[in-house]
Amino acid sequence: MMNYSIAIRSTKPGLKKANITETKAYAVAQASGSIDMDEFAGHIAEHGSKYKRGDIYAILAEAVDCMREKLLEGQIVTLGELGSFRCSYNCEGSASASTLSADNIKAVKVIWTPGKHFRDLREKADFQCVPNREAQALAVAEARAQETLQSDDENELG
Repeated sequence: MMNYSIAIRSTKPGLKKANITETKAYAVAQASGSIDMDEFAGHIAEHGSKYKRGDIYAILAEAVDCMREKLLEGQIVTLGELGSFRCSYNCEGSASASTLSADNIKAVKVIWTPGKHFRDLREKADFQCVPNREAQALAVAEARAQETLQSDDENELG
């Protein structure tokens, strides 16, 4: 099950809230948890693999190191149905090509292009609307306030 909450956002990103005149409701992905590489290796091992969790973890760790190495060499890393990984830059513009240098590059991003095994996630997904973080925090605060009121009432009676 994939969770989402609803966010109201400007249809013109970048405008300050005071200038926002047109908004729309958008679905925002809400993670239901996370899994680290060790847990993921264990999960793979549970799927009938002949390799143990530790072996799978070692392979994944080595794959991460090797992928980083190849990306730093400027290569695109393609991993079959997983997809491909390539680098892109966050760069400050320069007045001309002659004044552009590597100093204009402020960050390196890794872009994942999904393979065919990941392209149909929308068609396969089941979605459930959940409260956004703000609504969750409000509900928790209200529940705590209610508990405090009940506790105070019990103390007055007891």
